[in-house]
Amino acid sequence: VQLQASGGGLVQAGGSLRISCAASGLAFSRYTMGWFRRAPGKEREFVAVIPWSGGSTYLADSVKGRFTISRDNARNTVYLQMNSLKPEDTAVYYCAADSTRAMLTDVRSYFYWGQGTLVTVSS
Repeated sequence: VQLQASGGGLVQAGGSLRISCAASGLAFSRYTMGWFRRAPGKEREFVAVIPWSGGSTYLADSVKGRFTISRDNARNTVYLQMNSLKPEDTAVYYCAADSTRAMLTDVRSYFYWGQGTLVTVSS
């Protein structure tokens, strides 16, 4: 199983960025997909989750109204659209997958992890 995150980069505060995570080696449409991030000096934290069906999503309070998670099961890819970015959004962003059909928000709940993509927001 591979989860390949991409699309990170440097963006100014107030800007937008979309990161992607392409999955292979698993039945993607049957997996709950999540995004997490780890800021410098901090622990990995939950950002967003989308169920296997692509229905209702759930986002952390810190990104609600600014970030959107979506998935394309035909492309085996999950996306995180990030708008109105703030310097405190600077982090390595990781995608994760698990076959449990629930809104998983705990880092310990996910079995598969990608390598991460760095997002840097300048002030």
